[in-house]
Amino acid sequence: MLIRKLNDEELKEALLIAWTCFHNRKDASSLQPDDFDRAAEQWAAFSEDGVMMGRMQNNHFRANIDGNIVENGGIGGVSTLPEYRESGAIREIFRELLPAARKSGEVISTLYPFSQAFYRKFGYETVVHQNVYEMKPEVLSGYHFSGTAALYRPGDPVTDFTRIYQAFTGKRNLSFVRDDQYMAKEWLHEDPKKSRCFPYLLSIDEKPVAYVIFTDIYNNPQAILQVDEAAFINREGFMAILGFLARFSADYGTIRLPLPTDIDLLSVIQSPKANDIQKKPKQDYMIRVVNAEKLLQAIEVPEGKSFVIRVQDELLKENCGCFRVTGKRPQNIVETTAEAPDLCVSEKALGQMACGAIGWSEALLRADVLLFGNEELLQKVFHRKAIYIMDHF
Repeated sequence: MLIRKLNDEELKEALLIAWTCFHNRKDASSLQPDDFDRAAEQWAAFSEDGVMMGRMQNNHFRANIDGNIVENGGIGGVSTLPEYRESGAIREIFRELLPAARKSGEVISTLYPFSQAFYRKFGYETVVHQNVYEMKPEVLSGYHFSGTAALYRPGDPVTDFTRIYQAFTGKRNLSFVRDDQYMAKEWLHEDPKKSRCFPYLLSIDEKPVAYVIFTDIYNNPQAILQVDEAAFINREGFMAILGFLARFSADYGTIRLPLPTDIDLLSVIQSPKANDIQKKPKQDYMIRVVNAEKLLQAIEVPEGKSFVIRVQDELLKENCGCFRVTGKRPQNIVETTAEAPDLCVSEKALGQMACGAIGWSEALLRADVLLFGNEELLQKVFHRKAIYIMDHF
C-alpha cells in the first residue's frame, strides 16, 4: 500500500470516492473547480496496482487554547471504497499524515466523527461542545427586543459580525480564529432569498451587541427556525437574541438554539413554559494531540508553578515523553525530564484535559490517567473550561 499527498489531477478521483461514500447524487460531469479545496492537503492510499482505495482531507485552521493561538488541522472527507474497507487504508493514511502535520506546525487535530469508536483507534477523543435547545416560540414570549435588527446581504460590511464573534469566543477554547475575510466567505456569503439562511445584526442604541444567523427549514405543517450561530458581547446582547427570536411565533412551530455548554439556557431563562424546552448535548467533535509539547506550552498554568507529566501515544511516537511544565505567560516552559511524573496520560486524555472538555474529577475516572502527586496544582490546570465550536469542514 502506498500513502501520499495528491496532485491536482487526482482531486476529481478523490472527490468521487467521497461522493460514493457520502451518498452524493450529483453526476461526476457536474464537478466544478470550486468543488476542490486546494488550500487543504489531500491524502490517499493506493493499492499495489495503483488504485486509489481511500482518501482524506486535512484542512488548516487556527484555534484558541487558553488565550493562545495554535495551529489546528481539521480532518474531513474520510472515505474508503467499499471493496477496500477493512484493509487498513485509513489507518495507514493517519500514520503518514500525523507526523507530517506535526512537522508543519500543527498542535492539535480535530474532526467530526461518523463513529467515535473508529477515530479513538487513531488517538482522537470526544468533546461535548454545545447544547441544542428546542422550544416553541411562545416559550420566549416574555422577552422583547426594542433595538434594531438589520439583515445582512452579501457585500455589506462584516466587521461588526467579526468583532462580536471575537468577543464572544475570546475565552472559549477550540474556537476558530476568524477575520473579516473568513467571516464573509464561510458565514455571510449566501443570498438569503436563495439560501433561506438569514444573518441578522442586532443593535441597541445604534451599538451592535449580538447577531443571529438562522436557516428557515420548511417542515410541513410547521416550519423550523434553525439557529446556525448566535453570538453576543454582553447581557443586553443575550437578551436581544431571545427577544428577537420571540418575534417569530407566527412563522415557526419550533426554534432550535445552540449554545456553548458553559451557558445553560435552562438555568437562566425566565419563562412559565421553561419546562417545555428540550435540551440535547452535541458530542459530534473530537480532538487529537499532534504536538504534546506545544500544547503544554499553550495551556494556562499558574505563574512559576511546575508539574511533571508523562505522555504516551501509540500512533505518534514523537509525542511520547516526560515533561516538566512551568507556568509562564504567554507560553509555558516545557522541558523533557527524567524525573518521576506527577501524572501519566494517554494522548486521548491529554487532548480532552488540555482543552477543558472534562474536569479533574472526570479525568481521574479514565483508565489512561494515573495520578502520583501534586494534585492541588493539577486540579487548577486541568479543569472544565468554556469551549466553542461552530465551524464545519
